[in-house]
Amino acid sequence: MTGAAVIGLVVNPVAGLGGAAGLKGSDGVEVQRAALAMGATPRAGERAARAVRTLLARRPGTRVRTVPGRMGEDSVRAAGAPYDLVRPPSGSSEASPGGAAGMSAEDTRRAVAALAGVDLLLFAGGDGTARDVLDAVRALGGQAPPVLGVPAGVKVYSGCFAVSPAAAGFVAAEFDPARTTEAEVVDLDEDAYRRGLVSPRLYGSLRVPAARAALSGRKAGSSGVAAATAEGVAREVVARMRPGIRYVLGPGATTRAVGRTLGLATTLLGVDVVERAPEGDRPVVANLVDGDRLVAADVAEAELFGLVSGKESVLVLSVIGGQGFVLGRGNQQVSPRVLDAVLKGGHPGRLLVLATQQKLAALKGRPLLADSGDEDLDKKLSGHVQVITGYRESTIYRICAASEEYDG
Repeated sequence: MTGAAVIGLVVNPVAGLGGAAGLKGSDGVEVQRAALAMGATPRAGERAARAVRTLLARRPGTRVRTVPGRMGEDSVRAAGAPYDLVRPPSGSSEASPGGAAGMSAEDTRRAVAALAGVDLLLFAGGDGTARDVLDAVRALGGQAPPVLGVPAGVKVYSGCFAVSPAAAGFVAAEFDPARTTEAEVVDLDEDAYRRGLVSPRLYGSLRVPAARAALSGRKAGSSGVAAATAEGVAREVVARMRPGIRYVLGPGATTRAVGRTLGLATTLLGVDVVERAPEGDRPVVANLVDGDRLVAADVAEAELFGLVSGKESVLVLSVIGGQGFVLGRGNQQVSPRVLDAVLKGGHPGRLLVLATQQKLAALKGRPLLADSGDEDLDKKLSGHVQVITGYRESTIYRICAASEEYDG
């Protein structure tokens, strides 16, 4: 980026609230209130500030244009950036101090419209926010700036997001208006998603910086993976399980197959905790081991932390197809403090990563990614991890902090 380019910023301050609470999304005031009542902490503003700080470090003196309060101004001030303030058209509402009531999709659309004159617009949120931004961009027509998402939601399946807040800052600093491309916006029906129905639909596309290495890409579905492949991975996981240890099963079809192999009714999109029965208490009944138990199903972060604190535990997490994320996308219940309690300083044997060979091949050599919300902890996880790919099959694959995956 050359000259006195202006970077815009819009923050959805309630994005991601439902993640740690196990609510599988943050759309709707009632969901946001429920998340806050469960102790959820808004983090979208903090992640937006991280992007702006990286932008300033790369391009000192960059001026940011934003809207009042927690929809942008607070993040820019926290980052120490010079900024211009633009007030959206009348009718927009500030979110309440608690971060839930009053925030709407229309607020996001008005904020984007108010920032139409910027060279590049950063927006912090998730797929629902991307959808609202796309609605506003369509209304602006030829006046619409290119945009880039700062990942801050529960689900970040769309391809218009940077892999991390830091990557968003790097791309903004190097942005060349002559080099843009189209990236897909997908979204889910959150009510159906909470019932275990995953049906992402293509909502449209946004013009984004042409920086493929820094973009997360659209999530690839797993419908093409044979059930037998997932079952093979599950059999290998179960073969490695030992009595007396709590196994935390993250979301996904492959981890659900682990529960099915144990004969337990685990959830598809939640985080569950299971234990194996002692050897002498495990008779085989109808080809299933009897006596293994589901300690807790579909837990929120606070409950999960209580279940693993002071107890030997293992994380069993699957890879998001097409993106490579292991942490920070749809499994925010596995928070930094949960990670710290389980890994106890980074013990590699306490993290089992699951992915079919097809998923790994689709990454084309790109690393697995960790974006837990604690960059220092993510960096400690960086290196190589064993990935279970089938029954009696595994491979060693590189994992790194999402904040470091793109270095400009």
